[in-house]
Amino acid sequence: MNTSKTRRHFLADIGKGTLVATIGPALASELGLATPALALDSPGTLQFGKLESLVALMQETPVPKLQAALAQQLKAGVPLDRLIAAGVLANARTFGGEDYVGFHTFAALGPALHMSRSMPEKQRALPVFKVLYRNTNRIQEHGGRGSEVLHPVVPHAGTVTAEQLREAVKRKSADEAERLFAALARNGADAAFDALLYSVQDNPEVHRTVIPYRAWGLIEVVGREHAETLLRQSLRYCVEAEGWRRAEWDVHGKLLTKLLDEHKLLGREPGTRVAEDAFVEKLSEAIFRGTPEQAATAAAAALAEGFDPAIVGEAISLAANQLVLRDLGRPTAWESPGKPSGSVHGDSVGVHGSDAANAWRNMARASRGRNVYACLILGAWQVARDRGGREDLVKWDPVPSKRQLADVTGKSLDQLLSELDEAIRQSLQGRASAIVRRCGDLGLPEQPVFEKLLQFAVSEDGALHAEKYYQTVWEDFHATRPAFRWRHLTGLARVTASEFGRPAPGQAEARELLRA
Repeated sequence: MNTSKTRRHFLADIGKGTLVATIGPALASELGLATPALALDSPGTLQFGKLESLVALMQETPVPKLQAALAQQLKAGVPLDRLIAAGVLANARTFGGEDYVGFHTFAALGPALHMSRSMPEKQRALPVFKVLYRNTNRIQEHGGRGSEVLHPVVPHAGTVTAEQLREAVKRKSADEAERLFAALARNGADAAFDALLYSVQDNPEVHRTVIPYRAWGLIEVVGREHAETLLRQSLRYCVEAEGWRRAEWDVHGKLLTKLLDEHKLLGREPGTRVAEDAFVEKLSEAIFRGTPEQAATAAAAALAEGFDPAIVGEAISLAANQLVLRDLGRPTAWESPGKPSGSVHGDSVGVHGSDAANAWRNMARASRGRNVYACLILGAWQVARDRGGREDLVKWDPVPSKRQLADVTGKSLDQLLSELDEAIRQSLQGRASAIVRRCGDLGLPEQPVFEKLLQFAVSEDGALHAEKYYQTVWEDFHATRPAFRWRHLTGLARVTASEFGRPAPGQAEARELLRA
């Protein structure tokens, strides 16, 4: 990668170096704005048993020959989930969570596999090939086998706690943190994941939040014997992030401790209380419009009242969805190649906010004890914090506007899908949103709408975020009550129209190879 060129894009993208805390340290390191990534002195190479030869293929095959090699693997009967597993391990071994493009690609591999399951049979490999192409390309830009970050680790002897791990991370001791985590991993993937979350929670930031969630979602695909390898990426990201620690990092942590204590949440089993639509709407509004402290307090109060954590997570994701629907788009001063002024795809406040909220709610579901509450309280805090960087968001009207809604008069699914296709190809964000909103208002089935939007999530580049955000919306839609779920799909329509016109590298070749 041309670092000086990327640096210019970055500075144009965020202007005067702001939002560093939100973007995270790995991007800054990638651009030469931070200290080099930490490395261990551990000798040897990680080996992945039966998957090793396929992992090596992902790392070593020249990019121009990769997709032909993948097609040959398919022809030989290798399933798509095995190709993804190999790509995941190749990514983890090479980058260890320390490369900006690398960890974005890692987080896209699971969604790509999920997307493939919704594609017509002849096209099922397209999203997988798309992300594996990006994966190997970045591995070779990074230096290939000679630049691997993850190596074998000797576990720490004796009993280890999550707090010990957190303190090692704060000391920026990568070697110690790796050994402590390896010891925790001996107690199983679930225990390691729960312990890791203490360090993840030290700074609510989109990449720090999404990496562990997407790693957790891949464990069954890759195999639980490789869970430690997947989760180590998140650990190393946290260690590297300590180079950016500031006093304000302690604010949310102190608030979390206070709320857990005041509401007597520690040692308490999560509630099962159900909620009416009006309650979810009100809680979502409180999270979206409040200060970070007010949003976190609202989430903690709902949990203390015994509401099911899934309901609080639902409200958090709906609040983040407002960031997508209300964003006025990228200012002209921030435009860069692939992200023109007015665009809302890529690393926009809405896409980042929704991906982070989705990760928090799902990590709460996957964790136990204190972490169930902590993930949701911090998820609410982060949505409000992200909105705080764009104070006018609360004043802006969400898309679609009343006029845009009035312009959509179709009633049949076929007609509306045809109009949606046209709106996306013309990059009409508001009209695409209005058409999907109309589908929801008419009570039409959601699956054909998802399939239409999936077509473009696969074909377009999406500035590293197309797969993750599609998956975020799919998950949030299916975990949200009928009264509100179409808001998520409406947001996806807007982002899809925004990203159209920039085809994904390698997709034309993949379609030719697969005759798709």
